Amino acid sequence: MTETVRRALLSVSDKTGLVAFASRLAALRIELISTGGTAKALAAAGLAVTDVSAVTGFPEIMDGRVKTLHPKIHGGLLGVTSDPAHATAMQAHGIEPIGLLAVNLYPFEEAMGRGAAWDEAIENIDVGGPAMIRAAAKNHALVTVIVDPADYDDVATELEKNAQTSITTRRRLAGKAFARTASYDAAISQWMGEATGERFGQYFAIGGNRRQALRYGENPHQQAAFYGTAGKAFGIAAARQLQGKELSYNNINDTDAALECLAEVGAGETAACVIVKHANPCGAAVGGSLIEAYEKALACDPVSAFGGIIAFNRRLDADTAARVVEIFTEVIVAPAADHDALEIISRKKNLRLLVLDGQPLSGPGLMVKSVGGGFLLQARDMASAAAMNVRTVTRRQPTEAEMADLLFAFRVAKHVKSNAIVYAKNGATVGIGAGQMSRVDAVRIAARKNADVSRAAGLLVPSIHGSVAASDAFFPFADGVIEAAEAGATAIIQPGGSLQDNEVIRAADEAGLAMVFTGIRHFRH
Repeated sequence: MTETVRRALLSVSDKTGLVAFASRLAALRIELISTGGTAKALAAAGLAVTDVSAVTGFPEIMDGRVKTLHPKIHGGLLGVTSDPAHATAMQAHGIEPIGLLAVNLYPFEEAMGRGAAWDEAIENIDVGGPAMIRAAAKNHALVTVIVDPADYDDVATELEKNAQTSITTRRRLAGKAFARTASYDAAISQWMGEATGERFGQYFAIGGNRRQALRYGENPHQQAAFYGTAGKAFGIAAARQLQGKELSYNNINDTDAALECLAEVGAGETAACVIVKHANPCGAAVGGSLIEAYEKALACDPVSAFGGIIAFNRRLDADTAARVVEIFTEVIVAPAADHDALEIISRKKNLRLLVLDGQPLSGPGLMVKSVGGGFLLQARDMASAAAMNVRTVTRRQPTEAEMADLLFAFRVAKHVKSNAIVYAKNGATVGIGAGQMSRVDAVRIAARKNADVSRAAGLLVPSIHGSVAASDAFFPFADGVIEAAEAGATAIIQPGGSLQDNEVIRAADEAGLAMVFTGIRHFRH
């Protein structure tokens, strides 16, 4: 039979719900042991509390760095009272069992997120807290460990009913506790790796805090959840939902893709819009106003835009909102939204509206991809078109207008699944070929989609005529360049670097194209 909880140690930096929880424990005649600021908060609430130093017979020293690292604390958490040897040792050394531990850790992740200096960050690394959590979690057969104030109520209710928690509860909380310390250590190790230039060291830990439990993953038979990582939030992790249905796994993934692309094409002062479907842009544009950018982006592929994600780089206004709700859309994300725009969007109860409240669209960091038996880790692709050494390799130089469209198209192509081809004209995509096994097929598909859209719009001349084309990687042969020229492109931007570059350049010259090399590849798989 598990012993009744008689003593609880509470030591928390986040004091949410602390006093109410401790009051319920005190009402059950559970002795409260505490440290520093937690003890002061409990005493100020009129609760009887025993300071840790009274238990250990040793004062807090070194600015609080050493206070709970003591046999009378760890013995109380780790002792197995049913084991005669443990019981004898505990009696011999005056160690009493501690049946409940509530600890949340020094706010290292918050310090990391605000860019704290090295010394401040180091002082926010908790040592005693994780040690106690791991001790209590290991001995969960006897000890209840709490690392999240959200669990206070359930634990107190069980104690009020049974004077102890169930083994099922203790196992669940122990697993949560080990995950918490692992996530905490992952944040510290990643921060240190960044600071010391050892991002890809011998060992690498990944940790996160669950932001949302999802109904299912990419498909209904897959379990899933959305986790936030330590550090300053950006992009989808920083977004706040104002209305609509709960975000799904695919909604989050596609909105992330939209914001990543928008961070490239919408970085300037010009209004910008990106429309995404299945994590690929199906339209992107800049314009003199938000509604103009949206109209131009939508015109690229209005069929694919149905049920898509729409991202804006400016405050959503009523005129744009009214136009957007004319077709079925899963998610709209913008920096903010006008009152009238909110009223219009609210008529579509299921339409999800997210705002970023001034948080950045994207940022540096690492990307993780799971593979069988492990994972791949790489730095995020932060190479920008503005920083590239673009050089003309054909006889004809691109015009100023062509160059502007070339850079725009290349920014979009970076966010299209490889092999990727993007046609653009006048600051808008007019054809996108995504995810093809051969580059020439991506060229053809983008042109064919434009032909379909142009025909549906009643255009006598397809809008691809007079456009430019961007490729995320080099053209291995001249066929892709020839196909682009035949489709109506007048200029091409690509990384270069093929063994057949001379053949490709010759084909461009013969077609009268201007072609520039960037020296930067943007594969995306």
